[in-house]
Parts: sequence; structure tokens; C-alpha cells
Amino acid sequence: MTTDQDYREGLDELAAHYKDIITLLGEDPEREGLQKTPMRVAKAMQVLTRGYSMDAHKVLTDALFKEDYSHMVIVKDIDFFSLCEHHMIPFYGKVHVAYIPNGYITGLSKIARVVDIFSHRLQVQERMTLQIRQCIDETLHPLGVMVVVEARHMCMQMRGVEKQNSITTTSEFSGAFSQAKTRQEFMNLISHQTI
Repeated sequence: MTTDQDYREGLDELAAHYKDIITLLGEDPEREGLQKTPMRVAKAMQVLTRGYSMDAHKVLTDALFKEDYSHMVIVKDIDFFSLCEHHMIPFYGKVHVAYIPNGYITGLSKIARVVDIFSHRLQVQERMTLQIRQCIDETLHPLGVMVVVEARHMCMQMRGVEKQNSITTTSEFSGAFSQAKTRQEFMNLISHQTI
């Protein structure tokens, strides 16, 4: 739950801009149903972009453990929501992450937190996929990392081409995942329902 102290500086100014936007769209911001809308939207935008004030590398190092495990660790089906930087309309889906430890592991929930940090910024799916992979690579120094993101983009569904069922898939990999066999093993593992 977000409290008023969780909001960043500039909240009132942001709300004032949203009041102007409502007026420019042809509505009356003083109408009963819209009076509190500028502040609600300002708060929502600060929550949806909270990743700017968070350090993904620190999240991983806060739960770093020495462990002699050298096989694939997969955290799949991590739900995410983000805002497309081109239209500021949501895109959402699932992220699948695998890494092969090189002497150190991190808490499993920390992988999901890294996804949250990068998705809670104005984004494009391609960059978000790369940022997640780079963060894990640079922080854990594993033998390899692979990230697959599957998303639906509201900017394609609500406007423009208006295609309701399209899914965009992006992937990033490094190290041991440069080998097709290792990538295929990961893809096979994330495609099966195991629980």
C-alpha cells in the first residue's frame, strides 16, 4: 500500500499539469467527478514510474549468497506492467529469467524485483529486456543470463493498428546462453507448466 510519504517531490506540480491537460482535452476539471482526478493521476504516475528512484544492482547484492551451484536457475512467469515511452500507454506480460551461477546466487524474489524496477519506468520492451539481462550480468557475474519478455501493447490494441491479439517477444542472452543447446533447454523449460 502506498502512503503519502512514498510519493516523490513534484507531486503537486504534476497534478497541476494534469488539471491543464483535462482542460485542453475539452473537459471541466472543476466538475464533481474530475475534481480529484489530477492528484489521483499524479500519484498513479509516480507509482508507475517508481523504478527511477530504485537501484536494481543493490536489490541483487542485498541478497547475495556464496553457493557452489552451477546449473540453470530459472524464475519464469514474472508478471509485469510498464508504460510505453512513445504513447505512455501500458504494455504488460510476463518475463522469464535464467542465469547460471558462478559461485554466487541471489534471492529468487530479487530477480522479480529487478523486473519491477525496470518495468516501472517509461520503457520500450527491447530496452527493458536488455536492462534486466545487463543488471544480472553486471551484478552476479554469472556464467550466462537469458531473459525472454512476452508482452501485449495497449498502444497497438487501443490506437493505431488496433490489433487485439498480437504478442511481442524479445530476448537477450549472454555467456553460456550463446550456445543454441543451452538456449533451447531454457525455452523448453519455460514452455512447460510444472506446477
